[in-house]
Amino acid sequence: MNEKALLSYLTHTNDFIWTYIVIALLLGVGVYFTYRTRFLQVRMIKEMLRVLKEGRKEKEGISPFQAFAISMAARVGTGNITGIAIAIAIGGPGAIFWMWIVAIIGSASSFVESTLAQVYKVKDKTGFRGGPAYYMEKGLNKRWMGILFAILITISFGIVFNAVQSNTITVAFKNSFGLDRLTVGIVMAVIFAAIIFKGIQAIAKASEYIVVVLAVAYIGIAFFVIVTNITELPGVISTIVKHAFGFEQFAGGTLGGALLQGIKRGLFSNEAGMGSAPNAAATAVTSHPVKQGLIQAFGVLTDTLIICTSTAFLVLFSDAYKTTNLQGIELTQASLSQHIGPWASGFLAIMIFLFAFSTLIGNYYYGETNIEFLGANKIWLNIYRIAVIGMVLFGAVATVPLVWGLADLFMGLMVIVNLIAITMLSKVAFAALKDYTRQKKEGKDPVFYKNAVPNNEKIECWDDEPAALKKNQIG
Repeated sequence: MNEKALLSYLTHTNDFIWTYIVIALLLGVGVYFTYRTRFLQVRMIKEMLRVLKEGRKEKEGISPFQAFAISMAARVGTGNITGIAIAIAIGGPGAIFWMWIVAIIGSASSFVESTLAQVYKVKDKTGFRGGPAYYMEKGLNKRWMGILFAILITISFGIVFNAVQSNTITVAFKNSFGLDRLTVGIVMAVIFAAIIFKGIQAIAKASEYIVVVLAVAYIGIAFFVIVTNITELPGVISTIVKHAFGFEQFAGGTLGGALLQGIKRGLFSNEAGMGSAPNAAATAVTSHPVKQGLIQAFGVLTDTLIICTSTAFLVLFSDAYKTTNLQGIELTQASLSQHIGPWASGFLAIMIFLFAFSTLIGNYYYGETNIEFLGANKIWLNIYRIAVIGMVLFGAVATVPLVWGLADLFMGLMVIVNLIAITMLSKVAFAALKDYTRQKKEGKDPVFYKNAVPNNEKIECWDDEPAALKKNQIG
């Protein structure tokens, strides 16, 4: 099958999966979780910030903040800069509205999946690991489902998504500096290989610093552009809303196109309900699973409502999306150059290199922890590492539509499997939230015991509540 035929097959398959299955599941499950958690993503914002700050004080193991940084390393990357530009170019400005909606709703799904990852995590040689594969096996007693998900996420994140990151980097450097894409890919692969062979501690450390510095720098640039174009902001927001509901059309962007692109690119960026962030959430050392659930829910809101929106405004404040046929990173580069000068294209290329490189690290870890779930030995882990490096090189020279088409396919399959699982296990997360809320009202720093939730027979890393504490509560 040649590249054109493969791309056509991917397009038709993705359109069917996303239009008839994924969108309905994402919105339906997200609304249900939002209702059952009583709009947790709004009413518990203050608590999210508090536990994030508290997690930063951890000294041993992977702290909640570092687990947050690993997941943000995977979230904050090309999806925020390239994916948003693609959404606007294909679906029109209205795609941004639907991106906001799926993030707000999806943050509740992120809370549920990350809380479950903490509840059903397991101990390993360096700390803890877990994620959807683990809660499928231990919470649902369906190891086959865990194996299926482990294979999907290893292929999706470790292999396909890393080709997307590599592709964006090399296109940006070719566009700005005229550098050969394969040469850039080789340099990137060598640096990446040096990091991934050092293990999770090195991954956590690298992610923690790269993500924080880059996010602040990028948001700072976007804030400058917004302030200097503040008089145009009402008009841009009006344009987004009008296109979102089909009141105005843009190029090929219809109401359905805006909805599809907004949800696809928003999900690729924030990963809410996809089952990826729970792999990082499970590694944290914390006193209660809900704390990490809150932190990951906050990550979804941060990623989309702040960082993705920054890119959207950069593009929509310019006229590049109307006057050119550019897509992806090239459209973002052209837009930023209109705002702050030609030098911005090269600056953004360097920034996207670091953004995407941090994502390579987070993506790699998701595959590694699921290979461990499958029980693979060191040989298989090294084969996986070599395959990841190979896909970084493939992505460096592949066409943009092909790598994004592959990403959409595997992302859709992951979402379907994970959302089914977390819906079946959601009572566990709701019970954990109820337990957390009760202890907070009593003025305590919440501590979790496994008998606070149902389906606790195979919970390994949490103890039963001591009889003395039970007696005190009853009394």
